[in-house]
Amino acid sequence: MPALTDKIAIITGASSGIGAAAARLFAREGAAVVVTARREAELLALVAAIEAEGGRAVAVPGDIRDEALAERLVRTAVERFGGLDVALNNAGAIGANEPTHQIALNRWRDTLDVNLTAAFLGAKHQIPALLARGGGSLIFTSTFVGHAIGMPGMAAYGAAKAGLVGLSRVIAAEFGSKGVRSNCLLPGGTDTEAGREFAHTPEIIAFVEGMHALKRMATPDEIARAALFLASDASSFMTGTAMLVDGGVSISKT
Repeated sequence: MPALTDKIAIITGASSGIGAAAARLFAREGAAVVVTARREAELLALVAAIEAEGGRAVAVPGDIRDEALAERLVRTAVERFGGLDVALNNAGAIGANEPTHQIALNRWRDTLDVNLTAAFLGAKHQIPALLARGGGSLIFTSTFVGHAIGMPGMAAYGAAKAGLVGLSRVIAAEFGSKGVRSNCLLPGGTDTEAGREFAHTPEIIAFVEGMHALKRMATPDEIARAALFLASDASSFMTGTAMLVDGGVSISKT
């Protein structure tokens, strides 16, 4: 039986990369998906591709920093499909990429808003809908940066993504007894549009690949499969976890 039969999921940051791969995979595994990102054309193409495979999906484009969007995503899941069982709060951006003492306050705040505050706003509205279904799975896409290792120039990004781990663990403690599981997914370097913007030369790509024990970056599909595990009953006794899916970057010294 597919892993998410009759489940309903929200996926943010779904116009490309990990979010798009997760949306396609969740739909193939039986879930109805509500997808969001700023780029409407890409979202509509994703929905069309899912429907062409026989899946169920709806696009709700918008800015993830807007609380009204967080509320609208949940309302859409409830009105279109009947409720909410899974939320993958995946949207993020590297943002300010400069030495800590040179980061302007507005850049710091923007980076935290996209990576941390937006996830809080999502969870704020997702939790009541999950409780109404007797529980479910909240997933936050964090990263190894700021958790397993520090990387120069990434203070704001590392702080925001590490903050997701703290947020997720508090939610796990608050709502575990009511059936809500809350976990963080911590990918290593992944071959996405954002990743290619960061690793934009052959030299940087080689450096990033070499950081990993596997000596390569992940594909979005590989990270999506890890998200599927956290979304499904296969991880039914996991909550409050920061799950590294990082190709060994956190342990590699070679």
